[in-house]
Parts: sequence; C-alpha cells; structure tokens
Amino acid sequence: MAIKGNSGELKSRSSASIFIVIGLCCFFYILGAWQRSSFGKGDKIASAITKQTDCSVISNLNYETHHGDDVVTADGSDKAAKEFPSCHAKYVDYTPCQDQMRAMRFPRDNMIYRERHCPPEDEKLQCLIPAPKGYATPFPWPQSRDYVPFANAPYKSLTVEKAVQNWIQYEGNVFRFPGGGTQFPQGADTYINQLASAIPIDNGMVRTALDTGCGVASLGAYLFKKNVITMSFAPRDSHEAQVQFALERGVPAVIGVLGSIKMPFATRAFDMAHCSRCLIPWGENDGLYMMEVDRVLRPGGYWVLSGPPINWRTYFGAWKRPKEDLEEEQRKIEEIARLLCWEKLDELGDIAVWKKRTNYDLCRQQDIKPNLCEPSYPGDVWYKKMEACVTPYPKSTNSYEEWKPFPDRLNAIPPRISSGSVPGVSVDMYQEDIQIWEKHLKSYKSINNLIDSGRFRNIMDMNAGLGSFAAALDSPKLWVMNVMPTIAEKDTLGVISDRGLIGIYHDWCEAFSTYPRTYDLIHADGIFSLYKDKCRAEDILLEMDRILRPEGSVIIRDNVNVLIKVKKIVGGMRWDARMVDHEDGPLVSEKVLFAVKKYWVVGDIITANNKKKKVKN
Repeated sequence: MAIKGNSGELKSRSSASIFIVIGLCCFFYILGAWQRSSFGKGDKIASAITKQTDCSVISNLNYETHHGDDVVTADGSDKAAKEFPSCHAKYVDYTPCQDQMRAMRFPRDNMIYRERHCPPEDEKLQCLIPAPKGYATPFPWPQSRDYVPFANAPYKSLTVEKAVQNWIQYEGNVFRFPGGGTQFPQGADTYINQLASAIPIDNGMVRTALDTGCGVASLGAYLFKKNVITMSFAPRDSHEAQVQFALERGVPAVIGVLGSIKMPFATRAFDMAHCSRCLIPWGENDGLYMMEVDRVLRPGGYWVLSGPPINWRTYFGAWKRPKEDLEEEQRKIEEIARLLCWEKLDELGDIAVWKKRTNYDLCRQQDIKPNLCEPSYPGDVWYKKMEACVTPYPKSTNSYEEWKPFPDRLNAIPPRISSGSVPGVSVDMYQEDIQIWEKHLKSYKSINNLIDSGRFRNIMDMNAGLGSFAAALDSPKLWVMNVMPTIAEKDTLGVISDRGLIGIYHDWCEAFSTYPRTYDLIHADGIFSLYKDKCRAEDILLEMDRILRPEGSVIIRDNVNVLIKVKKIVGGMRWDARMVDHEDGPLVSEKVLFAVKKYWVVGDIITANNKKKKVKN
C-alpha cells in the first residue's frame, strides 16, 4: 500500500513539473523577444543566433538551477555579474607577452628580448581591450587578401619603408596589398611559380608551410591559391604591425622569432619551410636555427632560402657587403645543410631549395655525422632552449615515404597513429572522433548558420584534440588555428600536422602570441575544465575577448556547472550569450554556450543593460 501511495504522489509531482516547465518556456520566450529589441552592432548577429535557438535554451536554464553552486536565478547566479571596465586607449594594440617596454629589460643576444615575456599575475590587465575608433569588419576573403580598412591597423610606416617593394600602399581609407615582397617585387604569384619548378606545390604534396620572418605574409596569402596553408611568423619589431596586417588580411600568423627557445610547433609539422630575406643568421650558433627548422620539417620536406647570401656574386654591391663575408656565409649554410643530410635540389637565381631525406639510410653513409638529440618527449618544446643537435627520424618512416597528397590526408589514418606513436590513441578512436565532430558541427550550424557563410575567416580551436573540428570545417573560405594546450592529457599536435592542418602549442594561463581582434570565431572544447585548478577562468575569458573581433563569435563546450560560471562572467564582458543543450538531449551534462562580442570602440562602452555611454581615456 505504501508503494502505491508513493507512485501516485510522484505522478502528481510530474504533472506539476510539466506545467511549470511550459509556463517558464512561455515566460522566457516573451522575455527573449523583449530583449532582442536592444541596440548595438553586435546584437545583429546575436539576434540571428537567438532566433534559431528553440525552447531547449529554457530547459538548459531550468537545468542550471538544479546543478549550480548555490544558484537561485535562471542566469545561474545570485547576484549581478562583475562588469569589466574598458582598458585605456593606449592598450588598443596591446600584446601582453610581447610588450615593447617589457622587452627592453631582456638581453638582445640571440633576439632574447623579442621572445615571449609575459606579465606576472599582479600586472595582468583586468579590463577589456577596446577597438580603435572607426574599426570596421574586415573585407570577406578573397578581397581581404588585397584590402584592409585603415582604421583597423592605422600604421603607415611600412608604406614608406617598403614602397619600392610593393608590400603595402595607403589608398584613402584602406591599405592595399599588391602582393609584393622584398624578394618578389613583381608579385608573389611569379615567385610561387618559380618555386613550383623545383617543389611539388601543385599536386597537394606540399600542404603546410612555415614562413619565417613573413613581413605582411603575402607569400602565405597567395599560397592559398595552391591549397597550401602557411603558418607565418615575425617578431613585433620596427616593422610595425606586420603580423597584425597578415591577420587582418585573413592569413594565419603569430608573433614569434627564432631566438633561443624552440618554436612552439610539433616535430615534423611542415611540408615546407621558407625564408625570404628574413635576416636570420642561419650559419651562426653552430647551425642551431637550421637544426630547429629540420626538427619541424617532415621527412621529405623542403627548405627554401631566398635573398642574402644566395646569388651573392650578382648582388654583393647592392647589398653593400664584402664578397668574402657573403661567400663565407653561404659556405656555412651549405656545410650545415650537408650535416643535416639535406639534398640541394636547385639554385634558381636568387632562390635555393633543399630537401630533407625521407629516411636516415643515406645519412648513415656520410663521413661527417651530426650530434643526435637525446630521445625525449617530442612535444617538449614550450619555453625549452634550442639545442645544437639533430632530431632523430621516427623509427618507422614508411608512412612518410608513401606520403598522401592533400586533401586525401585530411581524413586518412595519420602516420603517427598508424605507427602507434601517440599513446592512448587508436585507429578506431581516430575514426570515431571524425564522426563525433561532424555531428557537433552540424549541431553548431543549426544554431549559428554564419559558420560556413564566409563571415568567419580566422577561426581558433583552443583545445584542438585530433583536429577533427578543423577537418569538419575544411573550406577555402576559412582556416583554423589548432591550439594544443601544453597541459593536455594527450599531445596530439603531431596528428593534426599529419592531417595537413596547422597548429601550435600554448598555455592558456598566458596570453596568445597575437594582436587584439585577430579571430572571427573561437571554439573552446573543455578548456575551462582543463584549466580549472591552473588559472582563473576570468583571465582566460579576458584573453579570448582580447583576440576576438567586435561582433566575433564564441562557442564554448563544457560541463553545465562550468558553463554556468562562465556565463555569469561573460555577463559583465559585453557579450551576448545563450546556452543550449547537447545535441543528444537535455539529460547530457555537457552543454554548449554560444556568445557574440558586442561592437564598441575607444571612447564608448556598452554596459550590462545594453546602454552605450562615452568614457574618457
């Protein structure tokens, strides 16, 4: 009898719960319609996302009230969100770990002062970086390759310094990029065609490239025509805003320098490395820099060097350098290349091309053998000093000898997985991961149909895993910067590289090596759970806000309890945010937060109640 009585009570409670949920659904629908009447440029996108979000949002909010920490409101908080102020206008282009003033405290030897030097905890900014006055949404690709709004990066110095080299020209309210460079004033297309006579650029065998000392990244911009994606990098130095221009053009780039620490890329990450008058002293420091390039080149990859000292007999007068110095510089480079067992393919006028062997067999026959690096964890590069030693070839090189062209390699079994080089990752897990992220992306598009419209060009995946989010997105309209957190349980950045995608190591307790406002869409899968006990969620979110464009979008995937706290924080960051259920239904504890950054610039700010007001800087 007692059992029957409890059953009836549960039924009545269940009926009451249904009526409550229906009532809440209607209430929040009306509330949402009223909220969408607010103003602001960012609200256009937010409104579009909200219109596509069905009543599952309501079930999320109701779910939060049962799973938060002392949560008493539908927004997951019992008090108003902390409102972050605007930073001073002087921080409009602030790069925390490449701050010019801080850099001056460090030695100039080996470009140490141009490396990453991040602020201590007590110097981190707790404010929102403003956009410059007049900031405009970048042109869509491919127009953005050639034009950048002047207001977005208002620096004219390169238009004077590089006037005869066709880097950049100022025309009215835009910068125009003719496609030239120091070594290719006639245009990148002509230069790339020269490279293609020695390197298989046209058939998909060269898919990923590294451009050291990239300038405004015209090489990377035009290599997209060949379906080659280039990781360009250059220091923040006297060539003001060169990396910023690259990203404004829609070209992958990071602030970086070959100095004393290893590059933050996976071993065997690139099909080609390139230096066009990049001013790196390749022959110095016992070949340290060429050995680092060798580390990131896959077996069978190519190294291109153009400019001094190549073809020094013709140009020594124009370069205003003694013939003897140039001859010695080239001799050292050739000697180190032989030590690395590279094959010199050609010297095409001003361009020299070397190829890394596909395996170490021929190298064993050399009279002079290099000092091999001690076996170590291949991803152990973050803040690690470069070593004057050669990275050993993988134990099995068969996969590299049968290297697949792109796009075939995008979803083929990566060599590192087929060889068992990645602990804990099997072929079955990899294939399942592809299916999972295709499903996730389909769900994302049902909420934000701008994802593959061309609106988002520069995309970042903060916790890229096996790279399947980027692979599912693959399109000429966009590119993805795949980030491997340095504290990730499994280091799979090499797998991402094997798939023909670009990626980088990073610790999200620090600022990323880029300028403000350089990404259109940021995807974060489990990043806040990963860093829960490492650093504050506020600091990670402030960094996301710094690198996100006005009206840019964010997709955060995490446990519901984590997202409740994240949603509360972004409530004070001038973001419009909506939380939705996992695509498998409301009973799954993992949820997805969609957010859009509002449009605001120096001199005004949008408060939490959507009112814009002027402020003095």
